[in-house]
Amino acid sequence: MYRNNWMTVREDGIVRPDGSPGIYGVVDKPNYALVIPYDGERLHLVEQYRYPLGMRRWEFPQGTAPDRQDLDPGELAARELREETGLRAGSMTALGTIDVAPGLSSQRGTAYLATDLSEGAHEREVEEQDMTAAWFPRSEVEKMIRTGEITDAQSLAAYALLLLHERA
Repeated sequence: MYRNNWMTVREDGIVRPDGSPGIYGVVDKPNYALVIPYDGERLHLVEQYRYPLGMRRWEFPQGTAPDRQDLDPGELAARELREETGLRAGSMTALGTIDVAPGLSSQRGTAYLATDLSEGAHEREVEEQDMTAAWFPRSEVEKMIRTGEITDAQSLAAYALLLLHERA
């Protein structure tokens, strides 16, 4: 039905459990990686304008490979971290898988914890030119979640995975 460099939209004919025909619209996007950069005290977030919402939002660095490529999740995570923040991680720990919107999209992601960080220059894509990045104490990130400053579903799910990882 529709295709661009970031996604395709398709409409599938389906047969329901009762045998009746139907249709299902699906947004296909490549798998993504999300990275939680953590220096032991602070978390690194990025903020950018999110066109569908019409507002700027704070979230963890995340993204897909260009032109709908399918990259290894760990490689993609390191790439997104470097591109959006300039950070390089000495250690990347997979935290878990996140399905973005399984009733609408085939997109899945892997969340990573990035530690042993070193700083460098970011390598943002043209679409990310308005992006800013900053370190926040964990208490501030949790306050931002409670007050609705951070509402990105993937970032919230990844933070939950981080909390579970820390309990294990």
